[in-house]
Amino acid sequence: MARLRERLEDLPDEITDALKKGVRESAEAVRDDVKAHVRVDRSGRDNHHLKDTVDIRYRDNDLVAEVGWFEQEDYYAVFQERGTRRTPANPTLIPALERERGKYRARLSEEVRRVLR
Repeated sequence: MARLRERLEDLPDEITDALKKGVRESAEAVRDDVKAHVRVDRSGRDNHHLKDTVDIRYRDNDLVAEVGWFEQEDYYAVFQERGTRRTPANPTLIPALERERGKYRARLSEEVRRVLR
C-alpha cells in the first residue's frame, strides 16, 4: 500500500483528479443502490430512515470511499444487513458493492482515458 500511495502521489494532478472522480461516481452508485434496496414496511415507508442516512466517507486524499451508516443512531442497519431471530436478513451493502464491482475498473479507466486524450 505504501508503494502504491507513493506512485499515486507521483501521478499528474489531472490523472489523480480523474481517479477521484471515478471513485466518487462508484461510491455514489453504491450508495444509490443501497437506498433503492433498503427494506421498507408494507406501506412503503423506511421506518428507520436508513435510505436517508446511508452516507459516503472519503479518505486517503479522496481516493478511498466507504459507504454505509456511520452515526450511532443508525445501529438498526446492522439488523437489516444481518437479520435477527425474528427478522430475516436483507443485506444491501455487499450486494450493491458486488453490482458495482464490475463497473468500477471501467469507470476509472474511462476517466483516465478522458484525461489522456
